[in-house]
Amino acid sequence: MPELPEVETIRRQLNQIMPFEIKSYALSDVSDSIIHTKISGLKGKVILEVQRKGKMLNFLLSDGRHILSHLGMTGSWRISKEKISAKHTHLQFSGVFKGEKYHLAYVDPRRFGHMYLYNEVQANMKLSELGRDLKDPAFTYKYFKEMLLKYPERLIKVTLLDQSLFAGTGNYIANEICARGGVLPNRKVSSLKEAELKRLYKSVSIVIDGATETGGTTFQGGYADTTGNKGNGVGHLVVFYQKICQLCKKEEVIKTTLAQRGTYHCPRCQK
Repeated sequence: MPELPEVETIRRQLNQIMPFEIKSYALSDVSDSIIHTKISGLKGKVILEVQRKGKMLNFLLSDGRHILSHLGMTGSWRISKEKISAKHTHLQFSGVFKGEKYHLAYVDPRRFGHMYLYNEVQANMKLSELGRDLKDPAFTYKYFKEMLLKYPERLIKVTLLDQSLFAGTGNYIANEICARGGVLPNRKVSSLKEAELKRLYKSVSIVIDGATETGGTTFQGGYADTTGNKGNGVGHLVVFYQKICQLCKKEEVIKTTLAQRGTYHCPRCQK
C-alpha cells in the first residue's frame, strides 16, 4: 500500500503540471466502486494545486471544491501527453497546462482506493479525521509523545499505525521506525522510557525522508509513480523484507505477525 513517501512523490509530480485546466473527463464502468460521490461540473474547472495530508491527496479546484483521493493498496495517478490506455484506468482528465495538452488518470487494479468530490466544509471534515501529518511542522516531539501515550496498553506498532494519531504511517514505515528507534514493535507503549520515545521520534524523519528521497518504496507488484516507474526506497530499509538486519549487518531478521500484518525486527538491535 502506498504510504506517505509514495503519496508525497506522486503529489510532487502532479504539481509539475499545475494549474491544470480540465477540458474533458471520463469514468470507467466500475468507477463507482472507488468514487463515492457524484462527479459532475468539472469541465472548464482548473486544478490549482495538489496538497496532501497523510496518505490522502487533496486536489484544490478553482470553484472551491476538492477532490480527495486515497490510493488504497494499488492506486496511482498517471501523467501523459498521450491518452492513457492502461488497464484499470477509472478516471481520466484531458486538459491543458501552459498551453500543452496532458492526460491525468487514476489507475487502480484492485480498486481499493477511495475518492470524493467535496465542498470545502466536507473536505475539511474528512481531513480532520486524520491526525497530524508526519511531515507537518506541528508534528513535534510533544505531539508525538502525547499521542503515543494516549493508549498506554496498546502495542507500539499498533499505535504507530493509527491514522487518527499519525497521518501517513503504514506497515513498512512502522516497522522501520521501531527498528531505527531500537525498540521491539510488540512492546506495550507504557513500557517506553523517555530516551526510547525520543529515539522513535527521531526515527520518523529518518524513515520518511529516506524513502521520499528515493521516490518511494516499491515491493512486488506494488506502487508506481505518475510515470509508471517504481520507487527505489527498498535500499533504505533496515528490517522490513530484509533477511539480515541492515543496522548491525549480523543478525537474521525475525518475521512475526502482529495485528494481522507482517512484522520484522532484529533481536540484536531492538529490545
